Amino acid sequence: MGSAVIDAVGLQELVSTLVNRGYRVIGPTLSDNAIELTELTSADDLPRGWGVDVGPGRYRLRRREDDALFGHSAGPQSWKQFLHPPRQRLWSSAGVEAAETPRYAFIGVRACDLSAIKILDGVLGAGAHPDEGFVGRQRRIFVVAVNCTEPGGLCFCASMGTGPAIGPGYDLALTEQIESDGCRYVVEVGSADGADVLAAIPHREAWQAEVDAARDDVAEAAKHMGRQMPDVDHRELLIESRESSRWDDVAQRCLTCGNCTMVCPTCFCTSTEDVTDLTGEHAERWMHWASCFELDFTYIHGGSVRQSGESRYRHWITHKLGTWHDQFGTSGCVGCGRCIAWCPTGIDITEEMNVLAELAGDSDD
Repeated sequence: MGSAVIDAVGLQELVSTLVNRGYRVIGPTLSDNAIELTELTSADDLPRGWGVDVGPGRYRLRRREDDALFGHSAGPQSWKQFLHPPRQRLWSSAGVEAAETPRYAFIGVRACDLSAIKILDGVLGAGAHPDEGFVGRQRRIFVVAVNCTEPGGLCFCASMGTGPAIGPGYDLALTEQIESDGCRYVVEVGSADGADVLAAIPHREAWQAEVDAARDDVAEAAKHMGRQMPDVDHRELLIESRESSRWDDVAQRCLTCGNCTMVCPTCFCTSTEDVTDLTGEHAERWMHWASCFELDFTYIHGGSVRQSGESRYRHWITHKLGTWHDQFGTSGCVGCGRCIAWCPTGIDITEEMNVLAELAGDSDD
């Protein structure tokens, strides 16, 4: 399908059209000193003129010198929370009315996060026993993706093969171009639903020069990643590094708090708990997110299998970058950098992998 261009008015109409069609429109907004994902009522809710500075264990808002709406990198939340909610009631002794599956429209989905949604679909939506709740929500979403032209200081999607260019799975994809008279958006259509929505909002056909400029901006962004994974087979590296002394170094810094798993857009582990009221006459079963950093995550009769911080961090990174391939045929990391920014002690997954690669190289000499 051909490319189009919309301006600020077109973006306003895009949000209004999706709202009028019954979608709950979710996008980035400025809230509590961070750019968070919340429900939008109009395009005015988007974080106009705001960017972020990030580093290991650091996230700060900053004012931009322009009116870009998508000039920021990943915040503390991912789209996972809407498709795979952090807490869900599974059963109640009083009966649970079937809740209507929400129709979400996501605006501002980056390439890394679009890849994460696809990975979650392979984990939760496939196989012999798919998560019906996830499947129902995921099948009803409308995705307005945004190509990255300004990678953040912790982004490494290029070395994970997940960005900065948007891959398949979107309905509409925007590339924001900042001009002296405001912002315009080159639009690529990815589905029949996307074409239908685009037809309902003010737009014009894109000039070839605009399409080329947008693609050049995205291609240039790939050269300016804030981080990079080592160019080796991550799965084999982690197998070879199982007894590396580097794990002791990580253990001295890791608090086993589980922040990295909570902000990760692909971590999917859950646990269940049964609760009752004080009379014992009413009971419910809830499913909630869990973390492999929790001491009782591997609890069996006699105690937990992984009791040390060293073993728990090693398990997390080995599963994320290694054995995820064995289970699901892909890596579990999309290079968004959230785990680095929101680690209280600033542990950097790319640094750890590069050090392991260096140590493995030294041992081969």
